[in-house]
Amino acid sequence: MYEARQYAKLENNTVKCSLCSHRCTINDGKHGVCGVRVNEHGSLAAMTYGKISAEAVDPIEKKPLFHYLPGTLSYSLGSIGCNFHCEHCQNWHISRAELDGAMLRSLEPAEGVKRAISSGSKSISWTYNEPTIWHEYALDMGTIARAKGLGTIYVTNGYITEEALRELEPMLGAFRVDLKAFNDNFYKKICGAKLQPVLDSAQLARELGMHVETVTLVIPGLNDSMEELEGLIRWVIEHLGPETPMHFSAFHPDYKMLDRGATPVEKLEKIYIKAKELGLRFPYLGNVYRNPFENTYCPNCNAMLIERQGFSSRFVALEGDQCTNCGEKIEILRHVT
Repeated sequence: MYEARQYAKLENNTVKCSLCSHRCTINDGKHGVCGVRVNEHGSLAAMTYGKISAEAVDPIEKKPLFHYLPGTLSYSLGSIGCNFHCEHCQNWHISRAELDGAMLRSLEPAEGVKRAISSGSKSISWTYNEPTIWHEYALDMGTIARAKGLGTIYVTNGYITEEALRELEPMLGAFRVDLKAFNDNFYKKICGAKLQPVLDSAQLARELGMHVETVTLVIPGLNDSMEELEGLIRWVIEHLGPETPMHFSAFHPDYKMLDRGATPVEKLEKIYIKAKELGLRFPYLGNVYRNPFENTYCPNCNAMLIERQGFSSRFVALEGDQCTNCGEKIEILRHVT
């Protein structure tokens, strides 16, 4: 048993987890909402510590991250379980997998860092399923990775608690967070969660100095009203800053959400234009084919800085963090600091 962090022991062998905002009270022999943190005789066990289900070397743009080490590779790991139950989950085969019968293999933190370096990656991403519930493993691996000069990335739903996120502060470089909608009903019905804790963690990550980018999957009929999206964009500008990259991605039917079609590209383009009008410096579109709104443009002179096709990128008019056309400083991290 690997004992978890972020929990308290209660009476009668009960424990209370403080890792995510569900803050589960877990009886002996039971697990939390995530399915992978189990109460074993009054101690909370992190059952997936050192256990992976997926391992790959991805372009960092696949996360997607466009302003954190752009054009580099990221060594990417996933396990099983999730603290959300999204009806449209694209990785449901691992997020909904159970401990019994799951196809997991072992990978020690130091070995993961070694593989990342040998692969030529400039960062490690904990992704594919929710990294928050992998807290102890990511913390240990990330601490080693930062000492070796690697970037560190959470691709997350943002349901982490303040105390857990603060524990990650010394090692976590980028917080790529899903803002799934800007209404609480969506979170309750579709995800089994609440909106406010996600907003709180995104804001705290920014305050702690982590690089923050957001992703919103635009689902027809559920979270695609311009009024709601304008509210979301205004919140990001006010609380995370107008330089925060926001990705608006096309929905495709998956898992339990097969009752609606894909997001029209025209809808996404309207969102992009509105985001620019509202003062967002770097909106992007995702899950679209060869769209000019995947590229990075200078907010001052509109010169193309980075051209993208799929997950590949080409630097056009960016020298360090400056536009070579007009000299505008671009909020982008080219190297780990």
